[in-house]
Amino acid sequence: MTPLSDRFLESLAAAAVHDGLADAVFTRLSTPIGRLLVVQGAEGVVRVGFEEEPEDRLLADVAAGVGPRIVASDRELATTRDALSAYLEGDSDSLALPVDLRLARAPFRREVLETLHREVGRGATISYGALASRSGHPRAARAVGTACARNPVPLVVPCHRVLPSTGGVGSYGGGVARKVALLELEGVLPRRLPSTG
Repeated sequence: MTPLSDRFLESLAAAAVHDGLADAVFTRLSTPIGRLLVVQGAEGVVRVGFEEEPEDRLLADVAAGVGPRIVASDRELATTRDALSAYLEGDSDSLALPVDLRLARAPFRREVLETLHREVGRGATISYGALASRSGHPRAARAVGTACARNPVPLVVPCHRVLPSTGGVGSYGGGVARKVALLELEGVLPRRLPSTG
């Protein structure tokens, strides 16, 4: 059996999106911080997954929250791909993509992530406690940490900008090395020079 061509699959995905038959579209994207799986629904980016996350589980979670009709298309997500690439390569100062937080199922988590997305821009950081206060829950710093750890749209909702008040960078769902790289890219941390031997 002859495999279907990429061109045919792209045309099929475009038709599904155009006819309202797709609940979401996904693409894979190589970036300086590793390969990403990006899923977007009608309202915006609904999921960003790092390469360590099993793709089948990630897409099953999206299907459970958004709907089962998920198609792959680089072309349908060209604007999203370009925006993420430009941002992660340092060519753009902003990442203004629409976001859909329906996979942040708990209302508290959604509220925290909405506050983070709206109020903490590039080059800024915030502590877990301060984000809890801004979200209207001043005693919930630990719960804010959980909300950040379970953020379905890292990068777009910048949980890498949330730092412990005790110093250091803290943990990150994509790994501490990625968090440091993102903070360096945004000018929050000085860039490390490569060792010369």
